[in-house]
Amino acid sequence: MIIGVPKEIKRHEYRVGMTPMGVSVLVKDGHEVLVEKGAGVCSGFKDFEYEKAGAKITDKMEVFKNAQLIIKVKEPLPEEYPFFRKNQALFTYLHLATNPGLIEFLCESKITAFAYETLEVNNSLPLLAPMSEIAGRIAPIIGAYYLQKNENGCGILPMGVVGIRPAKVVIIGAGNVGFNSAKVSYNMGFDTVVLNRSIERLQKIDDYFNGKVKTRILNEYNLEEELYDAHVIIGAVLVPGGKTPVLIKKDMLKRMIKGAVIIDVSIDQGGCVETAKPTTHDKPVYIVHGVIHYMVANMPGAYSRTSTIALTNATISFIRDMANMGIEKAINDKVFRTALNVYNGEIVNENLQVSLKSKYLL
Repeated sequence: MIIGVPKEIKRHEYRVGMTPMGVSVLVKDGHEVLVEKGAGVCSGFKDFEYEKAGAKITDKMEVFKNAQLIIKVKEPLPEEYPFFRKNQALFTYLHLATNPGLIEFLCESKITAFAYETLEVNNSLPLLAPMSEIAGRIAPIIGAYYLQKNENGCGILPMGVVGIRPAKVVIIGAGNVGFNSAKVSYNMGFDTVVLNRSIERLQKIDDYFNGKVKTRILNEYNLEEELYDAHVIIGAVLVPGGKTPVLIKKDMLKRMIKGAVIIDVSIDQGGCVETAKPTTHDKPVYIVHGVIHYMVANMPGAYSRTSTIALTNATISFIRDMANMGIEKAINDKVFRTALNVYNGEIVNENLQVSLKSKYLL
C-alpha cells in the first residue's frame, strides 16, 4: 500500500501524523510511505530521518495524488479538500459531530474516513488515550497560569501558602482526561474535586489517591454546589464520536468566582460549556461574565514532540494492520469498523448519527 503523511496546516498545529520509527515499521512490511517535505520539523524530526527510515520525501501534491491511505493528526481543513481523491482512505482525528462542512466533503468525495477517537478495543479507546493523557496533564498547568491577576485571573496561588487555602479545581469527568488532570492537580497542590456519572470510575479515583481527591456523582445539583467556589474547572466529558452534552449553562457563569478559569478539553466535540467556542494557541482565551474560557482545540499540539511520539506509539500497530489487510478488508474488520465514520458517502458511526440527526443518516 502507498501511505501518505502530509504536513499539518491547522494554525499552531506542530504535530505530524507519523514519526520515522512508524515509517520504518511500514517500509519493512513492504509498503511505500510518502512524507511531505518539512512535515516533521516542528516535532523535531528532519527529512533525512524519514529518508533514513525508508520514506520518500516529496511535495503535498504527490502525497495526496499517489497515497491510497492518508495519515494525519487533525481533521482536513477546507484548504486541503482539493488535494484528496475520490474513494481515498483517511485515518486521523476527525471530531465530525461539530463539523458539518467536513462531513459534507467526506460524503460527497466518498472518502473512507476512519477516526482515531472512535476506534474501540475491549471497551477502551486506545488511539484517543495518548492525547487525552497529555491534554489532561496540560489542563491544570494552563489553569494555574491563567489564575494570575495579570492574565485577568482571580489571583489565587494554586497550592496556597502557610495559613491560606489552595485554589480549588473541579474536574468534570473521570475518564482518561479527568484522571490525568486529577493527578497533576493533586500534585500541584490544588484542592481537587472530580465529578462523574459512573461511581465505578470515582471508586478508582478514590482508591488511587487514598481519598485525598474528593469525588462526587455528576448531576446538576452537585455540579452547582462545587462550581460556584471553584477557581479552575476542567471539562473532561466524552461521548465517543458524538457531541458533548452541555453541562455548564451561561447563567451559571454569573454565580462563579470572577477570574475563575474554564479549560474545556472536550471542545473538539462541541464542549460541555454553553459559551464554548474553539480558540487557537495564538489567541487561546476569552472572557464571559468574568470567567476566563480556554478553548484550544488542539492542546497537545503545543508539546508537539512528546505528542507526536505518543501518538505514533499508539497508532502504528493499527496503521500497520490496516495497510497489511487493505482498506476493503479493514472496513469489515471488527476493530476498524468502530473507527469507520464515513463510508461510500454515508455516516456509519452510531454516536455520530445520533448527534447529527442529519440527511446523511443511514
